[in-house]
Amino acid sequence: MDVKLYVGNMAKSTTSEELNTLFTQAGTVTNVDVIKDRDSGLSKGFGFITMTAQADADKAISMFNAYSLGGNELKVNIAKPRVER
Repeated sequence: MDVKLYVGNMAKSTTSEELNTLFTQAGTVTNVDVIKDRDSGLSKGFGFITMTAQADADKAISMFNAYSLGGNELKVNIAKPRVER
């Protein structure tokens, strides 16, 4: 079962390739999505990582929550379901 992680407080320059390389150290990554502003195309400073197993997701959280990347301390946790506005 896929598990989606929220990754916040990213540097605006952080790429999906960097996140993929980083999180692959904890397990199998199936999707990386850096959220970008629709007008400027620049990163909003957060994204989502999808991993194949809960154990891999738990390992990623313990490895990368408070991890320094690009001068910023990442916030990593289980993604909450999206709330419709």
